Amino acid sequence: MLPRPTAHSSPAHIQPRPCDAMAGTVVGATRPRGVSTAYVRGAVAGGVPIVVAALLNLWSLDTNGYANTFYSAAVRSMSGSWHAFLYNWFDRAGVMTVDKPPLALWVQSTSVRAFGLSPWSILVPQAVMGVATVALVYDLTRRRFGRTAGFVAGLALALTPVSVAIWRDNNTDALLILCCVTAVWLAVRGLEDGRTRWVVLSGVAIGLGFETKMAAALLVVPALAGAWLWVAPRGIAAALRSLFAGGVAMVAVGGAWPLLVALTPVADRPWISGTNDNSPWSLVFGYNGAGRLLGQEGGPGARGVRGGPFGGHSGPLRLLDSSLGGQAGWLLAFALVAGVGVVLSSRLRRGDPRTGWIIAVGGSFATIAVAFSAAHGIFHPYYVSLLAPFTALLAGAGTALFRRAGPLARAIAPLALAAGVASEVAILNDHPAELAWLPAVLVGVGGAAAVLVTVADHQPVRWAALAGGVAALLVAPAVWSYDTVGHPANGTFPMGGPTTLPAQSSRGPHSAMRRTERALVYVRRHGGGTLAVSRQGGATADIMIRTGAPLAGTGGFSGRESHMSLEWFAAAVERGQVRWVFVGGPGRCGGRDGRIGSGTVMWAVRRAGVRTRVHGLYRVSGRGRALLALHPPACAPA
Repeated sequence: MLPRPTAHSSPAHIQPRPCDAMAGTVVGATRPRGVSTAYVRGAVAGGVPIVVAALLNLWSLDTNGYANTFYSAAVRSMSGSWHAFLYNWFDRAGVMTVDKPPLALWVQSTSVRAFGLSPWSILVPQAVMGVATVALVYDLTRRRFGRTAGFVAGLALALTPVSVAIWRDNNTDALLILCCVTAVWLAVRGLEDGRTRWVVLSGVAIGLGFETKMAAALLVVPALAGAWLWVAPRGIAAALRSLFAGGVAMVAVGGAWPLLVALTPVADRPWISGTNDNSPWSLVFGYNGAGRLLGQEGGPGARGVRGGPFGGHSGPLRLLDSSLGGQAGWLLAFALVAGVGVVLSSRLRRGDPRTGWIIAVGGSFATIAVAFSAAHGIFHPYYVSLLAPFTALLAGAGTALFRRAGPLARAIAPLALAAGVASEVAILNDHPAELAWLPAVLVGVGGAAAVLVTVADHQPVRWAALAGGVAALLVAPAVWSYDTVGHPANGTFPMGGPTTLPAQSSRGPHSAMRRTERALVYVRRHGGGTLAVSRQGGATADIMIRTGAPLAGTGGFSGRESHMSLEWFAAAVERGQVRWVFVGGPGRCGGRDGRIGSGTVMWAVRRAGVRTRVHGLYRVSGRGRALLALHPPACAPA
């Protein structure tokens, strides 16, 4: 007869882990033959959120047309030339890049090369990325808290309105979110065995996110590093070595494209959009870096913009205000309390597998939430799509925690439900024309659920009450997500929700489009060549994606983001990249927001270019030296 193991003799690796107990599984249990009920439940728990995401992301996807025509126009240019593909050209002549790194556009361009140019070939990759992100969120929650928690997390993300809008659009955020969630999944997976390869792969994922939207991908780094240092599965020295290796991988992957551009002679590449000095490092650390958090010319700090495309004023309640709350704030308060509950339950003990999870996930949630709340630079409502997966993860984990009948669950669960109801009612009050009947239902169902999870001793009753409360919290985002599918959510600033929300579009005024088209007719009749204009977005992008016309912006997206030097432009004219210019945009010293943009170039063209019979159209071919000879006077500080 074998001796009975004692607490001192039993090996640690066969002790049941807290997450296994919560998931209702037994370590080392033999799987039954055939398909068991547990496997069916697992397939349903993981399959339903994925199917919901696929339906919402793909249904009537062509309703959005070419969505963000700024990026679609760039994809059309990049899919026609490998040189344009590599250097992220916006226009066929290679006058200026896009103001983001190229990875997301590489995916779209590859799809266009394979399937031809169409809304489906551009938009489907983003929809698939959304489905993959939901699957990762489900698995990341299930691994620590069980299938039910994974189901709630996956479904909560799939039903986040701004997520649906992003996954049906061709902005870069779909790939950014997928990269960040993948990085967290890999890091948390690595905490199970402490192997360095998981940290390296996580660093690669963050690097790919950096190649998608630069500094935004770095918001998950502090939490992942903190989780590894705190848990240190193989000791602090090994954790430091792993983090160093992961950091090297992150820098190598994330810095590859900026380094390539920096090493390329300026005459052999386009001007870097979003910069005043044609440096990729200015794009990294300035326009797409510190400027987003600390403020930059043209952002809300400079213009005092309230709401609209700039997401309201910064502050502690920004994520719940009228411009952001309905996009991704529905479960924000519930998730916050749930995260606190997981921290209290695990007590951040290194031996508790939930500790590394909550530091990585909860820390990412906190970092992103604080950064977005405090950001003074350009901030569009769809940016909060990066927060949505971590909100969903905490909501799923909280649901698993609240199912337990312990004192902590009884204390925290009603607080989470009450906070969730209160925040949703506040969001709905900002949109009185939508779901006017729901606040009363939320208060009634949420209140009853909060009472039952506190006082009920019968576990099925507590579980039914919790399920009812969470389901009530999902009603509003589900309706808004369904509304997103029912109308085009395209343009530069995609937003989820009903059609009553203010639409934000990249399309320029029809008058600007007609003027540009008249200029193009004249250009075609007089030898052709690239026509430079002030801006890359608006009518320029619309015409490019529709006709493939040889247009090139000289001032960035709106004509004000990039201050192209006169020397570089004159050299481009001498090289034959630009033959014509249609003047317009900000004045020589910029507009009221202080950004010069294309002002210097347009000022010089008016003086050195040759007028044509079309008002505003100048011929500049052969005028490179005349342009270079001009010396624009310095502008007074704004």
